[in-house]
Amino acid sequence: MRMGAALNKLKLYRKRFVPSETIYLKDDKILYQDEDKIITKWRVFRPKENFDHGMSCYYIRKGYKVSKFLNEKNQLVYFYCDIIDTEYNEEDNAYIFSDLLADVIVFENGFVKVVDLAELADCLDNGMISIKNVKDAIRRLDALLQTIYSNGFDALIQPLEIEE
Repeated sequence: MRMGAALNKLKLYRKRFVPSETIYLKDDKILYQDEDKIITKWRVFRPKENFDHGMSCYYIRKGYKVSKFLNEKNQLVYFYCDIIDTEYNEEDNAYIFSDLLADVIVFENGFVKVVDLAELADCLDNGMISIKNVKDAIRRLDALLQTIYSNGFDALIQPLEIEE
């Protein structure tokens, strides 16, 4: 389904455990949506040294978001993959994407770096995240890594080549 007038009303939220917050992504532009994925274009909330904008593809059923981080010259910095949990609120026509903390960074040269696993364990220790969320995060992280290691990453980033 291509972006149309009805999709302008769709709301996206990012929920985080650390810090505990839910942010309405009011400035994210939805480029595409179907039942499996949502593709957005965005600018960072807080200025960063290496990047200032990018695009994301939320893989709703797979439980992760793949983002292309770009610098001010529109050059690729890296791909950042968040493990997420997705809720849809039909009444508000809103998706709430909870960041399950475990992340994967994929550099242009193919180097893969898994980050924030200690943060996931710390949140479990502190009762900030449920055991179910941790199990989901680990399973989704494993599925994402298996896709990356079996040369399937190009298919995951292909939707980020969408033109407005």
